Amino acid sequence: MRWLALVIAGPAIWATGFALVYALHGAGCNLGWQGVQVVGGLSLHHLALWAGWLVALAAALALLLAVRSTADDRLASWLPRAGAWIGVAATAISLLPVAVATSC
Repeated sequence: MRWLALVIAGPAIWATGFALVYALHGAGCNLGWQGVQVVGGLSLHHLALWAGWLVALAAALALLLAVRSTADDRLASWLPRAGAWIGVAATAISLLPVAVATSC
């Protein structure tokens, strides 16, 4: 059961990060966060989106490091590593435009 959880953990982290970032996007637009300036001219909305993206990316990278430390040449250890790589790539690529694009 642990093996199966490791196989799907990467895509699950991406899905959770995706939901988090898009929920922050909707909440920020609704609550007017784009008009609240914080550090260095960065809006609260962009700061929240960047934070959500970086938390998801950090979780995906932590998973990748965890499964790499248990690496061997068997297929049973290759699949969790592939799932972790999928999670890292999907999180980095699919959520970056939301964090950097003009919001609302």
